[in-house]
Parts: sequence; C-alpha cells; structure tokens
Amino acid sequence: MPTHPEHSEHSEHSEHSEHSEHSEHSANPHWITTPITAELLRGALELERTEHGVLPHRLPARARAQCTDPQLAVVESQPSGVRLVFRTRATAVELDALRTKRAYVGAPPRPDGLYDLLVDGRLTARASVPDGNTITLDMTTGQSEHRPGPPGTVAFTGLPAGPKTVEIWLPHNETTELLALRTDAPVEPAPDRGRRVWLHHGSSISHGSDAAGPTEIWPAHAASLAGVDLINLGLGGSALLDPFTARAIRDTPADLISVKIGINLVNHDVMRLRAFGPAVHGFLDTIRDGHPTTPLLVVSPILCPIHEDTPGPSAPDFTDLAEGRLRFRAMGDPDDLTPGRLTLRVIREELAAIVAQRSAEDPALHHLDGLSLYGKSDAETLPLPDDLHPDAETHRLIGERFAKLAFEPEGAFAPTADSPHPAG
Repeated sequence: MPTHPEHSEHSEHSEHSEHSEHSEHSANPHWITTPITAELLRGALELERTEHGVLPHRLPARARAQCTDPQLAVVESQPSGVRLVFRTRATAVELDALRTKRAYVGAPPRPDGLYDLLVDGRLTARASVPDGNTITLDMTTGQSEHRPGPPGTVAFTGLPAGPKTVEIWLPHNETTELLALRTDAPVEPAPDRGRRVWLHHGSSISHGSDAAGPTEIWPAHAASLAGVDLINLGLGGSALLDPFTARAIRDTPADLISVKIGINLVNHDVMRLRAFGPAVHGFLDTIRDGHPTTPLLVVSPILCPIHEDTPGPSAPDFTDLAEGRLRFRAMGDPDDLTPGRLTLRVIREELAAIVAQRSAEDPALHHLDGLSLYGKSDAETLPLPDDLHPDAETHRLIGERFAKLAFEPEGAFAPTADSPHPAG
C-alpha cells in the first residue's frame, strides 16, 4: 500500500448534497465523491465552510472571537485528534486537502504533517499532502511571511475488500482544509461504537509537539490503549486557563474529562500565585456547570528541568538557533520567587492542594501528578530534545503510563457499572 501521495486537482461538490455522487473531475470514472460533513468527522468542535472546502476547528467560533492571539488561531485550527471516520467497501481512498505549514527562520525544517490511515482500528498506512501554504516566522523579530500554495492529494490504495471502518487521522501539526473525499465504493458515517468519550485539554505536549504521527501523540495513544474516543483540546502554547476554553469544555458532551495545567502558565509568565489559585477554581467551576458529576482529572506538569525552580518566560536560545538547532531556555531568575512567581514545582503543590480541598465535596474530581508520567529518572534516559517538548518515544511512554494510571481499576477513569460498553 503506497504511502506517498500524488498531486491532483480537487473535486468540487455541492454544499447541500446529502448523497455521494460521481466526481466529474477525477481521472477515474469510478470515483465517488462524498461531501465532507460533521457526520464524518470526530474530534472537532466545529466545521467552518471556507473558500476551498471545510476547516475543522477545535474551539467554537464564540471562543475564537474572544481572543486575537495569532498563536491560538493557528493551534486550534491544527486538527490534533481530528479524524474522518466512515464505513465503506472501498479499496482506494483519496483526500484532497490544503495544508498550512509553519517554518522558522534559521531552525531545521519541520517534518511534513502526516495522515494516518486506520482500517478496523489498525494503522495501515501513512502519507503526506504536498504543496500547500507556508507561514515562515522569524523568532528574532516576530515577523512572519505567508506564502500561498496549491492543494494536494493524499492517496491510499490496496485496502482490504469488504465492509470495514476507515479512519483518516489528520495531521496534528498543520492547519488542514478538507476539499474532497473520493472512494471507489460508497461511504456512510460509522455507527457509534458505544465507547466512552474522553475530552482532554493541555499544552503543546498534549497537542502533539514532536510525536511521530497523529495517532502517536500521547493522548491518542492513551485513548487507543483504553478503548475510548478522544476529543483533544491540547492547544500548543495556549493552555492558559482561558474562560472561553473552560466554556468550550463545559458545552461539549463527554464521559471523561482531563485538564493538564501548568507549563504554559510558566513559560508565558502570565500570572502570579495570587491569581493562579482562583483561576484554577474558576476554570473547574465552569466545567462543572456543564458536567457536574463527570469524572474530572486534574493533571499537573510533567518534568521540565528548565522550569522546575526557575520562573518564566521561556524563549528560544538564539545561540543554538544560529547553529540550526532549536532549544529553549528559561528567562526568569530562580531567586525571584518572593512576589509569587510561578514555577512548575509551585504549580504542582498548588494543584494538589486545590484538588484535595475540592474533592471533599466533589468525589468525581481527581488529581494525577505529572511526574508519574515523566519524571527525573525518565529525563536521564529520554531527555527533552529542545528542553521543553518530549520526542516520539516519550509520547508513547506518557500515553502508556496515562492509560495505566487513569483507566485501570484504581484510576480516575476506571469503568463502572454505568459505563457504556463498546460495540467492538
């Protein structure tokens, strides 16, 4: 099964069509073009119709309107955890997409985003879309340049014959507009498998950072091991206790919720200890307004040596950048803690105290120490390559540990007698 796509012109379809139709533009007369609708997508909170097709969003429009930060606009439109899911007898699938990739002046080129093909739950192939838009950012000046490009096509052939469930996990690190889905047999939305829905919120580590592919970001790996359906609100650089994010979680149906809090508050240096505690309480209160009894797990930061005892902000190390390496360093003063500046050690202690206080009246609220996912001994064998983000192997390690600690019998997300029973 080839994993290298071929470029082709994208097919057009009617916005209001409810049925598959034969594409007029594909070279294969047997292709069927299926409109990409919310019924075929999982993991997105909203689907925006664009000039080219549709754009999955991981925050709703109301939330996006309340923040003008370009960083948030980029990361929430990167479809981490978002996938097309459908039933079909097709043996060939094509997806036209327009990607927007980020590059950094002086830094090593970022790898192309990957599309993971799963057939009946098994990773079967992996490919990238060529061309697309590029945003180049100069981290020394803050200036950016947008270079437009054409859409591309990812093609998968040789799928097994017969009825099956097909999933196409979209790149976790590239904004992805979906233009057309073509198959050589009809497509229909996959039925609900009866799995519990796990909604997770966190930073770039939860977003996927340097994972090997979209199904290998640690939340996706944990969800696969635990047999749950993932909604990933990991937002790179943007886990900042924003009220609009709490409202998005509040308003999204979920059976299980986790929030991983800490690293972005330190590396952006956005608040002091006096504001941190009430902000956490307010964030949890808002979630509880919509999910009063849902298991809710508060996860503290994994180990990050540069910020354990040194406050933020953090910034690229321009000495390394000049040599073609991207690394980060803490810009704060480790002795400057008297005004309540935050470090990861301070945040872990405060989160544990907040959960202990609240759980006396909220038995469905739980705490998980991030050091149990990645701690000091792990850093000795699997150091953070850029001093801030885990690599692919560490993503797998964190996912395995989270699945064990959260989903096994003594964990916060352990199945109960009332839990849905998966259909397969």
